[in-house]
Amino acid sequence: MTTPHILFSAASGFESAAQVTLLPVGHRSRGLHGHSYLATVRADLPGGWAPFPGGEVEALRTRLEECLAPLDYQLLNNTIAQPTDENIARWIRERLDVPGIAQIGIQSTAHSGVDLDAAGMAHVWRRYRFQAAHRLPQVPLGHKCGRMHGHGFEVIVHANQDLGTRDLSIDYDHLDEVWAPLHHQLNYQCLNDIEGLDNPTSEVISSWLWQRLKPQLPELSWVTVYETGSCGANFDGQDYRIWKELTLDSAIQLKRAPDGSALRSIHGHTYTLRLHLSAPLDTVMGWTVDFGDVKTLFDPIFKAIDHRPLYEIADMADGDTASIAAWILEKARAQLPQLDRVDLYETRGCGSIVSAASEGPALPV
Repeated sequence: MTTPHILFSAASGFESAAQVTLLPVGHRSRGLHGHSYLATVRADLPGGWAPFPGGEVEALRTRLEECLAPLDYQLLNNTIAQPTDENIARWIRERLDVPGIAQIGIQSTAHSGVDLDAAGMAHVWRRYRFQAAHRLPQVPLGHKCGRMHGHGFEVIVHANQDLGTRDLSIDYDHLDEVWAPLHHQLNYQCLNDIEGLDNPTSEVISSWLWQRLKPQLPELSWVTVYETGSCGANFDGQDYRIWKELTLDSAIQLKRAPDGSALRSIHGHTYTLRLHLSAPLDTVMGWTVDFGDVKTLFDPIFKAIDHRPLYEIADMADGDTASIAAWILEKARAQLPQLDRVDLYETRGCGSIVSAASEGPALPV
């Protein structure tokens, strides 16, 4: 495998009040209100930037916290004239002293936010939910998904628009308006009975939604469908990606941390591990890769690292998230060649993204 690309990720929260006066009179965000914001940064850090190899995430988190300190428990309007999520992200990007920034994210709520990419384009996203039943008619006899069952589906609509000189790009309310007819069509329904969804896999649902959203929302860049809280599919109008999320409980120590550092001692985390796979759509099955197959094929690797002391694995370079994720990517691709990205977070938003190909969209943390 070629050398994978590594993005280091850090996140930090802050509590602030704000009002966005450019919004119409009567809009709820025009009045004084507050949020528990979450800011994230993902960066392609050069070697030697952190105090020691493996210390990148901790150093990145510290820099982010220092940058956010002037915003915490403050009225944002005293610092940012129009404190939309987009403009907060831009403020952070201008002031965060970190090389190789690939993305700055702001979540004002658990279901909405903005990701600002390296080119300065704002990727606005909003999360929606619908309750529905479905069955997959093409699966082999005995496959559990062949039985009629149900999910609390989640959908994230991603819209990519360069703000330019404007203070506000795509308003969340506009996304709500575009989504509303689709919610009415899908919620509390059997998906198989809806035209175009006779084989309603996550991939098929994502493309079905794309076809209906894109004419109403030209800025649409991704549609993400969560079939469950731990798996789903993305579609960008051309390519499909799926992911499977797992929880990993492991003990580590950072071998390259300096003497006296707490990170050098044996400690551990409950990790969030996301496996991302990319493959052409199987037009008969309606999926790229069966989620069940992903779980089965990855299971031997999972058992080798879950509830284990990772520092005893001889060929794992170190216990930092980048080293662990790179090890997982290399080992798992032998069984899952469609795997091209591994996200590993030791705490919310703090970890590494290791990819062998296109990184795809950033899922909310």
